[in-house]
Amino acid sequence: MRPAVRWSLRLAVALVVLAAATAVGAWLALRGSLPQLDGTAAAALAAPATVERDALGTVTITAGDRSDLAWAIGYVHAQERFFEMDLMRRSAAGELSELFGSVAVGADRNARVHRMRTRLAAALDALPAEQRTQLDRYRDGVNAGMDALSVRPFAYLLTRSVLEPWRSEDSLLVIAAMFFDLQDAANARELGFARLRAALPDSAYRFLTAAGGGWDAPLAGPPLRWPELPPAADLDLRSLAAGLLRPAGRTADETPGSNAFAVAGALTGGPALVANDMHLGLRVPNIWFRARFVYPNPRRAGAIVDVSGATLPGVPAIVAGSNGNVAWGFTNSYGDFADWVRVELDPSDPSRYRTAQGWASIEEAHETIRVKGGEAVALDIRGTAWGPLLGTDADGTPLALAWTAHRPGAIDARLLALDTAETVDDAVAIAQASGIPAQNFVAGDRAGNIAWTIAGRIPRRVGGYDPSLPAAWDTPGRGWDGWIDAADHPLIANPPWQRIWSANQRMVAQPMLDVLGDGGYDLGARALRIRDDLQARERFVPGDLLAVQLDDDAALIAQWKDLLARQLEQMKPDPLRDAMAAALRDWNGRAAADSVAYRLVRAWRDEVTDVLRQGFAAAVRTKFPDFELPRLAQFEHAAAALIVFRPAHLLPPGQTDWDALLDGAALRVAGRLAGQPGGIAARTWGERNTTRIRHPLSRALPELLGRWLDMPADALPGDAHVPRVQGRSFGASERFGVAPGVEQEGYFQMPGGQSGHPLSPFYGAGHADWVSGKPTPFLPGEPRHRLELRP
Repeated sequence: MRPAVRWSLRLAVALVVLAAATAVGAWLALRGSLPQLDGTAAAALAAPATVERDALGTVTITAGDRSDLAWAIGYVHAQERFFEMDLMRRSAAGELSELFGSVAVGADRNARVHRMRTRLAAALDALPAEQRTQLDRYRDGVNAGMDALSVRPFAYLLTRSVLEPWRSEDSLLVIAAMFFDLQDAANARELGFARLRAALPDSAYRFLTAAGGGWDAPLAGPPLRWPELPPAADLDLRSLAAGLLRPAGRTADETPGSNAFAVAGALTGGPALVANDMHLGLRVPNIWFRARFVYPNPRRAGAIVDVSGATLPGVPAIVAGSNGNVAWGFTNSYGDFADWVRVELDPSDPSRYRTAQGWASIEEAHETIRVKGGEAVALDIRGTAWGPLLGTDADGTPLALAWTAHRPGAIDARLLALDTAETVDDAVAIAQASGIPAQNFVAGDRAGNIAWTIAGRIPRRVGGYDPSLPAAWDTPGRGWDGWIDAADHPLIANPPWQRIWSANQRMVAQPMLDVLGDGGYDLGARALRIRDDLQARERFVPGDLLAVQLDDDAALIAQWKDLLARQLEQMKPDPLRDAMAAALRDWNGRAAADSVAYRLVRAWRDEVTDVLRQGFAAAVRTKFPDFELPRLAQFEHAAAALIVFRPAHLLPPGQTDWDALLDGAALRVAGRLAGQPGGIAARTWGERNTTRIRHPLSRALPELLGRWLDMPADALPGDAHVPRVQGRSFGASERFGVAPGVEQEGYFQMPGGQSGHPLSPFYGAGHADWVSGKPTPFLPGEPRHRLELRP
């Protein structure tokens, strides 16, 4: 053998050995950060505790008291989910750049202006002693759980980052992260409304921003009436230059949200039934962590608390679930919990602004964003008594943001008390007083009672201003006057119709609606279908609730299908027209994964409504050239009115007549679909609605490793306006249905799995059941692992 060949072989062997050694080293490093599942571990507890895990990794913690339980769930959360907890606290505090470098500076700027870490450190000091104890004990458990790992979690190996210990206020920051996720921290919708109001005649403004119409499905009260079309004397879109239109593109009006519903005991023959599927961005691992807490009841000597459901890693609470006496769940309320305040600066001294008490000095705060691998970024924040100066009104007036998340009392740990709620009345009182983002709270109890209310704090508005638009608060008696009293919270308990449904729609009529305001609640189509599903039955078992959650009946899109069919009949002969007509023949009325018709009609509806919206946006751009429409969740009603009445003066610029608008939208959609392999006939809804549920770090890894971290791509039924809400990376972050006291008959599904560790047996566990809709048990199964925590 020639020397060159021999050396080449030696080099190849060496490279293989090196690669193998690297792989083994990486595998050993990953193994070192796996949670401890069995055996014993030292713990700072008053009495021994146990941590059991079933086949899905669902955790059962049995502890001597609530304080020890907080320590134990902190220990478990840290070992399973510390990276995800870290991301949540950092996202709320504006500290992601410390992990990811300059790429996160923009996100940190947007969060840091709210100064949440400073605010919540002060809030922590003001908490009742019992809540503070729970957060401190949880903190200690988290840090003990991390210290017990021989290797830091793999995410920190990949990012070459050092772990920052958990602090008690970090749990409050996790709750603040949910404020950011569930509410509009930039209050962009109200800024958009201000520009709409400034640029359009009143009739057009009211037509676009009305609060509801025929799709309404409130829990109490009738549907609202959509306003009349603006007359030609007020607005003629045909006169506008076509250059004011933006290139075609979807302006999403769908409202991220959730479903929760309940039926009274009269319809079950026993306890009430409660179902909840909270719709959030989907990721790996899932945002929730399934757990069961068992400990002595501090309210009743000799009794045991036994509560199961979804925990949020970072917080020592069961967020949604059942405790044997009461079951509860949440949906986002989309009330109006932020206002822009017009700030008049002193012309002679712009460091002062006018208040009801006279001139006051602008507050100055300074924050520093630390950037991994880069220079720190200084951030100067100017503030007022009402909130930080973060916006500008349509006329250039500075705006201060008043947001509930900024106010003392908005964020706390009161929700932990749901563990021991014994009746719906108990649960309602706890929910109304809890410091969380204002949510629809749906509950049912063992005696068969059901109720809906708003959980979280609601500002008391005084002075009669319009909260949907910026307003001055510099006169006495105008603005926010603390929180409304619990007695003033909207509440519907044991309604005579014996059913409660909540799907982010408008829940109530006046005067309750004035208390909540309209923060962009959803079109009622999804809620309407849930209501009808519930009214179609007189007896219920848990499986009936799952059937409602998995319902993909597409009543909203069915109306567009009928319209498209009629439109195709009058179109000129064309191959694309014929292909569309053929595709409509497979219509089955559902957002089914194998339906070509649904995908075609949905795409046409989106195209038409986008064209209609852009016509009104063009009118606003005559005054504000860079204007983009805010989310108009009720625009479906406006589109229906335009298509039914077909007013010539409201045709968007460049459109000759209404048939041409509808035909053109159909041909554009058909052309895009036909241009793909297999043509229109191969374009199923499932192809468009294929899940992409990813780990936060998978995009930064080679494709093969990234796919290993992500969940499989599944073509799924469902859509935004059907009960089975489903998108590519958005949908039901859990589904459960349960009757308190008979939890063993309930079910619980969850995507993405329990563990955040890719070598864990629980990584992705249960995801396939969520995909298929299989009703896995609500309670944990037989324990497969047992860890003893010893003092």
